[in-house]
Amino acid sequence: MIDVAKNGAAAMIENVTFEEIQIGQSASLSRRLTMSDIELFATVSGDINPAHLDEEYAADSLFHKVIGHGMWSGSLISAVLGTLLPGPGTIYLGQDLRFRRPVGVGDVITATVTAREKRDDKQVVVFDCVCLNQDGKEVVTGTAEVIAPTMKVRREAHELPQVQVIRHDKHDEMLKKCEALPPVPTAVVHPCDESSLKGAAEAAEAGLIAPVLVGPESKIRSVADTFGIDLSRCRIVDVEHSHAAAETGVALARSGEVEAVMKGSLHTDELMAEVVRKEKGLRTGRRLSHVFVMNVPTYPRALLITDAAINIYPTLEDKVDIVQNAIDLA
Repeated sequence: MIDVAKNGAAAMIENVTFEEIQIGQSASLSRRLTMSDIELFATVSGDINPAHLDEEYAADSLFHKVIGHGMWSGSLISAVLGTLLPGPGTIYLGQDLRFRRPVGVGDVITATVTAREKRDDKQVVVFDCVCLNQDGKEVVTGTAEVIAPTMKVRREAHELPQVQVIRHDKHDEMLKKCEALPPVPTAVVHPCDESSLKGAAEAAEAGLIAPVLVGPESKIRSVADTFGIDLSRCRIVDVEHSHAAAETGVALARSGEVEAVMKGSLHTDELMAEVVRKEKGLRTGRRLSHVFVMNVPTYPRALLITDAAINIYPTLEDKVDIVQNAIDLA
């Protein structure tokens, strides 16, 4: 059983030993199924059946709605056995379950286990198990067989971390708007590690950019071969090293051959030195600045943060440019 914390005291968890268990003794817990529960269960288990996650698909399914995983309800039985009856020290031997009804978002499920049989030779207890919904209807039934603890345990209940489901919906909205736009010719400067080369290839596959990979061709192809990255949508401009890649990438942008420059596996200052170079760089009449486009779960829109990377001590005039750059980007 679990003693709820009071007056700042820690919650305690205590078991029921084999000797203490009485035939007919029972314990229960209740949970309301949320969409976040379904998504978390899918994430942990890997079960991404669209019946659980895709409202459009589920609308045409047998139950005409998104339903929870059957084993989510089954896991409540495990929680009762592991924390309430018998509790800590319990060893699961077997479980059979019958799934009687679907469980939908918002349903409140109460899982109950009831001791049916005790076997003294190995401290085995057989429990009848049932999960009822808020209408008192069975959604899961079955039996569980466990080895009950023989030693008494009482200790502080472990405090679980907070878990937040993060959806990249703001980024998804922006990507959706890009679908009707042509790919942007982009110089990818020195993409000589997995993340930078894979990012460029995935952006090309999504139709966001037409990548021009600028760097040592042999090294780029070696990374692609090592990590299975498809370069069929990419053009390669072979240069000797990262300094030359930065210079060439900026030159491609300056000439209009590409419309954007994407950083690869070189130091930021190495690339920016070429970008801000007076004679051959990409300076304009406005101060260059950096903008983060953030997907913040607690904020209703994409959040732009500027400047977090380039201008360390901006003047008031610099700040005007920085803000205007962010406005133009938005």
